[in-house]
Amino acid sequence: MPATTAKAQQSLAEAQRLAKANEAIAIRPKRGRLTLLSRRLYNALLYHAQRQGVDKPVYTLALGELIGSAHFTSNNTELLKTHLRDMQATTIEWSTSAGGAQRWVSTQLIGTVTIEEPGVGRSCTITWRYPDEIRERLVKPMQYTSIMLAISSEMRSYAAAVMYELGARYLTSPGRLTMREDVVWWAAVLTGRSDIKEVDYRFLKRDVISKALAELDALCTEFSLELIEHKRGRKVEEIQFKVAPKAQQHLGGINDAFKNVFDLELVGKLTELGLKREDAQDIYATTDEGQLRSALEHVQQRLRSQTLPTLKSPAAYFKDALKKGYAGLKEASPQIGGISHQAKKPDQAPVTEGQRARRIRELWDNDRMQQARALYQEMQDAQQAAHRERFGQEKLAELAAPIANAWLKDGPASRIAASTFFRWLAHNTWPEEPTDKVLLDFALARGVEGM
Repeated sequence: MPATTAKAQQSLAEAQRLAKANEAIAIRPKRGRLTLLSRRLYNALLYHAQRQGVDKPVYTLALGELIGSAHFTSNNTELLKTHLRDMQATTIEWSTSAGGAQRWVSTQLIGTVTIEEPGVGRSCTITWRYPDEIRERLVKPMQYTSIMLAISSEMRSYAAAVMYELGARYLTSPGRLTMREDVVWWAAVLTGRSDIKEVDYRFLKRDVISKALAELDALCTEFSLELIEHKRGRKVEEIQFKVAPKAQQHLGGINDAFKNVFDLELVGKLTELGLKREDAQDIYATTDEGQLRSALEHVQQRLRSQTLPTLKSPAAYFKDALKKGYAGLKEASPQIGGISHQAKKPDQAPVTEGQRARRIRELWDNDRMQQARALYQEMQDAQQAAHRERFGQEKLAELAAPIANAWLKDGPASRIAASTFFRWLAHNTWPEEPTDKVLLDFALARGVEGM
């Protein structure tokens, strides 16, 4: 990357700083539910509102600019509307005290929103309002935390996004300790849910806290968080976090953060299978995107098959396919090199030979990656170390920042970096390109449906 381009991108990343009111960081919704995508969207709207000024009662922006600031990959306004409704349906409470006086406000997260779609060839715009009672405190806060949108958008789970903002808030405080609250309070804050009344702390720690801490540690170069448990007897009743600053790591390509966008279209396709939107977003946040796409394509092929029984639950079938990585899943044969074995629905658009060949190649590459993983596990320690060192020398500078950070911390054990490493190892172990015959034999042996 040319130095001038890198410098310009770094300046852009630095410029996209949000002054987020401290009260708006650890939001505990009283009604409705917040999701990672609605939180991203909320931050992006607030960033642009602050640029336009507190004196404006209504804010207007080109829809494309908002999508870019929120790091989405979709221009589907219906998906955006869904998350805007989430914010409008979420009730929050603000409490302040001054000179012995108390003030309590219950309000929605965002007010009226309008999306103008003037037609083909003309830009769409979005206008929005904030409730009058809290508008000034949001747009021009007295006490706030400076948050970089690019870094905030790196987080792939709601809990990690909250933890990032909490860490940024308390990084400069004297004790670097967050608030100390009971586990039910934290469960609501870290999941964005308003319906939590009771919590089994063991599951909260295992399924939410530990995963989010690991994600934050892998993606954030400024700090990590340490969990502090406060017990009464043997029961954990309250928790808090301590912020631990990190030594800055310069990996080159500092603005690779912009590459980690959240694919709304992909999440939408998961919901079409019957997954709840919250579940689809959670799966997206915790799964390698390449594996997710492969599993989704596999299920879509299965749904189109006329030779197999109708799926009773595409959502359950998808989860099973994702878990097994196609292990034991048998389908009809593909078409490669002009050989076709798949019946087509009368109303289904014909699939090209090239599309089928690319699909089989993807599965073949994935199979080689799994073989490389197994081969690596059988190697001696010295041989494993040599491959890790070579990978670092050849590929580290090219990796996106979160993947590079994850590799430096955990190596092949990292969920984020593992697939990149093993694909590289497979390519170096078997550099020859497969012929059409090799791919066809592979497809027939696995019983994989082409498209």
